[in-house]
Amino acid sequence: MDNSHFFAMLSRMKYISRWGLMNNTNEENISEHSLQVGMLAHFLVLLHNKNTGECLNAERAALLGIYHDATEIITGDMPTPVKYYNPEIVRSYKEIERAAGEKLVAMLPKEFAEEYRDIILGENKKDESLHIFVKAADKLSALIKCIEEIRMGNAEFLRAKASTESSIKKLRLPEANIFMEKFMPSFSLTLDELND
Repeated sequence: MDNSHFFAMLSRMKYISRWGLMNNTNEENISEHSLQVGMLAHFLVLLHNKNTGECLNAERAALLGIYHDATEIITGDMPTPVKYYNPEIVRSYKEIERAAGEKLVAMLPKEFAEEYRDIILGENKKDESLHIFVKAADKLSALIKCIEEIRMGNAEFLRAKASTESSIKKLRLPEANIFMEKFMPSFSLTLDELND
């Protein structure tokens, strides 16, 4: 097996800050965010399976969530208003993300490249049913960040919170709605309130 820079590059996720245009009381990096997305995606799929009797792979959803922003090691975190400004920018950015993903995959020993290409580029047909849960988890994680900032008195995140809540509703994913109702209110509580 050849030497590989892949995991050394992944460890740099902790240096990529999110919410770059926003005044943050607590900076969040893509490593922290990706872990939370993985945990949330895992739960959303478990919830889906319990409610529908299906057997979607919750562990695979967690893995996809953990790697969902890995390309940002190379591209950086593009602010949402810029990233989605118009269809041409969206298309161009997708091409840049794909090239960044291919660059990451190329850092792996050849015998592992295909498995990680599926995870990082999200092109495995078997994973299509999981992508909506990862997307929902990504948005739920963003909402959690907004709630935490607002709780600290940072009004900078009020509009982002409203916009994120709207985007979660537009997903029309029952599991995301259940999470919003049953779990999201706890993120507004203090540590003492959580322990009561």
